Amino acid sequence: MRILISAALALCLIAACGGPAETTPAAEPNQAAPVTAAPATTARAAAPGEPSLEFASLPAPYNTASYAAGNRTWKLCQSCHLTAEGAGSLVGPNLHGLFGRQVASAPGFDYSPALKAETFAWTPDLLDEWLANPRTFVPGNRMSFSGVRKPEDRLAVIAYLMVQTGYAAPEDAPAE
Repeated sequence: MRILISAALALCLIAACGGPAETTPAAEPNQAAPVTAAPATTARAAAPGEPSLEFASLPAPYNTASYAAGNRTWKLCQSCHLTAEGAGSLVGPNLHGLFGRQVASAPGFDYSPALKAETFAWTPDLLDEWLANPRTFVPGNRMSFSGVRKPEDRLAVIAYLMVQTGYAAPEDAPAE
């Protein structure tokens, strides 16, 4: 009885998922089921160590970053920051439109006096320095994050942010 229920449940699950790519004949007792090819997909995930397709349009070196590593590293940031346009701020400012924006200028966010005293505009390179150690990049800022230690994780999360926050290459940037 349990075998019939298990088999019926398995068939329901297969049907709910759209069914198998091709029908596989039932295996005889003590015989392995034939191997079937997986259905082809139109999107290809990058293999480990291979650049992610999501970052292909970004300038070097960000076009070589790993999307999976960027997404994983972003999880350290997402409890304090949002990236969607018009989404408001959390403990930290909304990061949409970050690149090219004057420091301490996100509307509606109360920045520390240390950041308000700065005069730079955010670039990927400056964000890399900031993420390495926010406390030493602008001493006296209120960000209570110790930083992202691995350079490859910083590269990946910056590329991820470029995609998520509406990055546009500066008009005076050389074409690649």
